[in-house]
Amino acid sequence: MPEQKSLNELNIGEEFTAFLITTKSEVKTTKNGKPFLSLELRDKSTVMPAKVWSNFDEVIDKIKEGAIVKVAGIIEDYAGTLQIRVDKIRLANEKDNVSSEDFLPKSIRPLNEMIDEFNSVITSITNPYLNLLLKKIFSGENFNKFCRTPAGKSWHHAYINGLLEHTLEIIKICDLMAVLHPEINRDLLISGALLHDFGKTEELSYENFFDYTDKGKLIGHIVLSAIEIEKNILQIEGFPEDLKNQLLHLVLSHQGKLEFASPVEPKTLEAIVLYQADELSAKTNAYKFAIEADKNRGNKWTRFLQLANTSLYIPDNFQGEE
Repeated sequence: MPEQKSLNELNIGEEFTAFLITTKSEVKTTKNGKPFLSLELRDKSTVMPAKVWSNFDEVIDKIKEGAIVKVAGIIEDYAGTLQIRVDKIRLANEKDNVSSEDFLPKSIRPLNEMIDEFNSVITSITNPYLNLLLKKIFSGENFNKFCRTPAGKSWHHAYINGLLEHTLEIIKICDLMAVLHPEINRDLLISGALLHDFGKTEELSYENFFDYTDKGKLIGHIVLSAIEIEKNILQIEGFPEDLKNQLLHLVLSHQGKLEFASPVEPKTLEAIVLYQADELSAKTNAYKFAIEADKNRGNKWTRFLQLANTSLYIPDNFQGEE
């Protein structure tokens, strides 16, 4: 792919030309009835809304979700949100030598390192039923998909290998709490941490860009995780009923509140810890990347973050990701 400036490095008023991938495409009209092309475009650094106000008749039927385009435009501030005003746009072709992989962000942690760490965690589970269950679920193509899947569409760990990275972060937090509080059933807690988001392998698609699958929208990753656990437990003779119920409770309650899509709220010591560990990992990652996205804009604060319900302070010495 040709070298180009990242979207999160561009400033308001800066003109640029770049290859980007389309994640949304829709024809809309202004209050005066004038049609325009409303897009959402991304590179590895961020996603940004874009508007094409004229001369888009020839490409309107070609620019669909997943289409790679070459854009010439300028960065604007619209109601506190950065967007691209597109002056020229065309579909990429073979001569451009670009592919969807060029636009998918990826964890900076080496994949092999994370896989080794993940496998060592499974080995550390001494309960024979939980150990066997984990080995059954995290094997073959299931494990390959788990390693590649992002942890979210846009909010946290929203990059290839993000689910694996997020899971390992949660395990470190849970392990610390198990040391501080020996009353915690460490095998149960860590097994719940390993399995809590497994359903995201079916909830999210990530071939050309990150989005929810039909199955993900209809069922959701929490229930998909529980279904996979129940299915595999049925294949393990003698798996204790109480252990199964506590493990399923960890998965079903890990988002903490009914209004946050958890079917139940945490009711065990291990479930409380997993919920808080999940929150800590997710929000730290999300806030870090929100600061990273806005740190070059010349402001001391990020834009207002809808999911955080606040803006975030940007320290002068913030380093961010390499």
